[in-house]
Amino acid sequence: MMNKNAFQTVKLAKGEIHLYDFGKARLHAYQTNDFIDNEVFIVEKDGRAVVLESPCFFDNIRELTDYLKDVQAEGVLVAYHGAGASFLPDVPKYATQNAAAYSESGGGKALIDSFAKTFGESFDSAVHTITNVISEGPLSIGGIDFIIKQTADAFDVEIPEINAVYTHMLGHDCHSIVAGAAHADAMIEELQGYIQKGYDLILTSHYTPEDLKDAKTKIAYLENLKAIAAGCRSAEAFKAEVKKQYPGYSGENYLDMTAGFFFA
Repeated sequence: MMNKNAFQTVKLAKGEIHLYDFGKARLHAYQTNDFIDNEVFIVEKDGRAVVLESPCFFDNIRELTDYLKDVQAEGVLVAYHGAGASFLPDVPKYATQNAAAYSESGGGKALIDSFAKTFGESFDSAVHTITNVISEGPLSIGGIDFIIKQTADAFDVEIPEINAVYTHMLGHDCHSIVAGAAHADAMIEELQGYIQKGYDLILTSHYTPEDLKDAKTKIAYLENLKAIAAGCRSAEAFKAEVKKQYPGYSGENYLDMTAGFFFA
């Protein structure tokens, strides 16, 4: 059983790596410390590595490229974060058809355009070219096995090698974008699936690795959000009540978006 706090810290100039050792394989969780709190994950085995997601600020791209110089990067799984095309340009990029569309022309592209406006020159807004289109099910890259699970926007990744799953967002003590009650139910169902499968770690691209206790915390939060929304008449009243009940939660801009969905 891997404890989410059982890592070694490797401090880099801007970000830091949390290194988890599973014996045969290792997980490098790269905390970028960039403006949007991105996390990038590297699964390494026998000197070969697969990267999950891409950093998207030029300084992080340089830093992570340098960190990876002693391993053979075999592929990058580009799910929800399609920007940062200057990262490992010669390494194969893997994505499902819907994830590629999300980054090239869908909701992901809209986010990339807005980040490019906000952050200017420091942000690499070029979108990765997908060299290998993948579909749901088992996938092996560089001797490491994955299971691809398609989602509405892109895909999640199960990593049996380290008994972990990667999804876009969890965040047990921060607000999430919840697009109404039906979306909350879908999120709850997904989290319950993780609990049933007994994953040690849940990896997300905007938070340090979490565990099943965190998944249970999030389920309770989502159930409560629905109850609060049912008892409120306006977005303002809803936001005020959620803030009152969760005063320490970060991600207030996400709460604004959630309120907009529940009270459209």
